[in-house]
Order: sequence, then C-alpha cells, then structure tokens
Amino acid sequence: MPSNVDFQQLVEGAGDAIMVCDAEGAIVLWNRAAERIFGFTEAEALGRSLDLIIPERQRGRHWDGYRTTMATGITKYGADLLRVPALHKDGHTLSIAFTVSMLFSEDRKVTGIVAIVRDETARFAEDRKLRARLTEAEARIQGDTR
Repeated sequence: MPSNVDFQQLVEGAGDAIMVCDAEGAIVLWNRAAERIFGFTEAEALGRSLDLIIPERQRGRHWDGYRTTMATGITKYGADLLRVPALHKDGHTLSIAFTVSMLFSEDRKVTGIVAIVRDETARFAEDRKLRARLTEAEARIQGDTR
C-alpha cells in the first residue's frame, strides 16, 4: 500500500457514504457523503446505532444478522451488493445499495464493519416506472392478439 495515500482525504472525498460501526453497532465513522445522503451530520451520527437510518420494520432482521456477523467474524454479504430501504433524517425513505467489509484487530478479533453506501432512490424510481410501462405495453400487445 503506498505510504503517500491520505486515507482521511480518501474517505472524506468519496462520493459514496462510508460508515464504520463498532462490534456493538455504534457508528464510529460517518463521512460527508453519509451526511449528504442521510441528512445527519457527523456529530449527530457518531456514537448512535444504525437505527438512525434503518426503517423500524427492518431492524429486528438487521440486528439478528449483525450480532451473528460480529460473533463469527463472517459476513455472507462481503462481495454482494445489497439493496435495502433506509431512512433520511427528515423521515422520507431512500433506496440504498451497499457493500460491507469486516474489520479485525491484529489478533483477528472483530472490531467492526464498514459499509460503502450509494443512494439509488432516483434509479429505483425510474426502474419502477419502466417496469410499469413495460407491463402496460405487454398488456396492450396481448389485448391486440386476442
């Protein structure tokens, strides 16, 4: 790894949200893109749980998986792009896509997890419109062939 890379600049300059949570689930890193996407400042997010941005109906499943991941040090989502709903500070729902990576101490104990998050709300809405138009077109075609 090049020694001249300023990792703080890298994290702060990233267009995607970069968030780190400790093994207990407290937010310990929240970059500017996370502020832009979710509406919470770094000061409002640090030390809080991810319930800040997780819709209530998703929280039980999230925390069950989080506890298992922290206990085992293994995530089944390491290379997969996850797409889930999230909450903005003002209460509106977002559609986000993210990847996760485990963080370990030198003695291989889990210290936390990092998530790289992108807001895909606009893309998701556009996909939904296109699917609706396709369904309408298919229905018209089927109607014409009868």
